[in-house]
Amino acid sequence: MAVYSMTGYASAQHTAPSAGSDAEGRHRRLGLEIRSVNSRFLDLSFRLSDELRAQEPALRSLLTGRLKRGKVEVRAFIESDDAGALPDPAPRLLQRLNSLQDAVRAWLPQAAPLTVADALRLCAGAGAGGAAEDWDAVLPALAQDALDDLLLAREREGKRLATMLQDRLSQLRALARQAVPLVPQLVEQQRQRFMERWKEAMALGEGAVAPEAAQDRALSEATAFAIRIDVAEEVTRLESHLDEIERLLKKGGEIGKRLDFLIQELHREANTLGSKSAALDLTRISVDMKVLIEQMREQVQNIE
Repeated sequence: MAVYSMTGYASAQHTAPSAGSDAEGRHRRLGLEIRSVNSRFLDLSFRLSDELRAQEPALRSLLTGRLKRGKVEVRAFIESDDAGALPDPAPRLLQRLNSLQDAVRAWLPQAAPLTVADALRLCAGAGAGGAAEDWDAVLPALAQDALDDLLLAREREGKRLATMLQDRLSQLRALARQAVPLVPQLVEQQRQRFMERWKEAMALGEGAVAPEAAQDRALSEATAFAIRIDVAEEVTRLESHLDEIERLLKKGGEIGKRLDFLIQELHREANTLGSKSAALDLTRISVDMKVLIEQMREQVQNIE
């Protein structure tokens, strides 16, 4: 199964002849756009022309059936192929509007009169009534096509994100391999330092401390130091999280929330490794890890 991003865009359109006896040679276009960005949950919003508002439940059902996460905006509109052309209002429609206006103002004397723009808009809406049923039939198929394109766009973006995450996984594994052999070296160096210090203390104490006791104390301090800086457990857990992330990327599907949790765990292990650091090399490895993990966190936010 593919990895899907929550970011994508798709559009589709359908053109049909305008309705009405005075609309010969004119066409109207039904356009639909779907935009998607990342979100914790599925958040749908619709911007539909008045003629299409009745289709919102069907569009919502279509989207929720195939999308799981993301802030998705759907815009559907109807426009003429010649935006500058204004059809002449039918006299009967103007008469009807005038009658309706008189009836309304008889009850509401303070109601504002209709403007020319209002009259043109209302006449245009009434004149398109013959085509409304056609749009109702066309819109579902158009939305299905646009949704297919959106999913393809989200899949392409998801593939790019998965490739980037795989690259960061490889770099994190390389850093973990660098950290493992540093600990025994540090322990041995610290043991030597403890032994030298206790030898100096014995010399200054003129035999007040038994050689065996001094050596045991030095070894005990070295052991305690080794326990404090041992990062084997953190590296093991980190590699386990990396394996799980890689498995999820190969599995695909709805993995965004799971990946987000694993990124938090990676960051925790990298922080612990840095806090146990007793050498500049380990500190550098911890910082490099946190930079890579933060890059992964930013991209994981976009995965469904």
